[in-house]
Amino acid sequence: SWQSPSGEFAFGFRQIGKDGFLLAIWFNKINEKTIVWSANGDNLVPQGSKVELTADGHFLLNDISTGKDRSIASSPATGVAYAAMLDTGNVVLANQNSTILWGSFDQPTDTILPAQALNNGSRLFARYNNSTNY
Repeated sequence: SWQSPSGEFAFGFRQIGKDGFLLAIWFNKINEKTIVWSANGDNLVPQGSKVELTADGHFLLNDISTGKDRSIASSPATGVAYAAMLDTGNVVLANQNSTILWGSFDQPTDTILPAQALNNGSRLFARYNNSTNY
């Protein structure tokens, strides 16, 4: 996993039961490692799947079972110079001037964090049921 500078949050693949993995962000300093964001929703990927930031700025999740790439960033931006895992719990793509072009906060899933705003039209999706409690 990739930890934020303080270690409060981490980004990477989390195993969900025996079924597969979520590309997620979670609280890293608590025992339960509670997931606060996920890229692939309820679509688990098998072990060996990859996440990639391409040279042309695409942030992709590669599912090795299908061989298909899924775009994580909803509108990949040109000029992406780097990705960062921030202490706020936000994974961002930024340009050379450190202007954020995309962030996981822009696509909330099931949790709002203290530094995050829920924009008009955004929705949260609770994934808690009998078999999954992220």
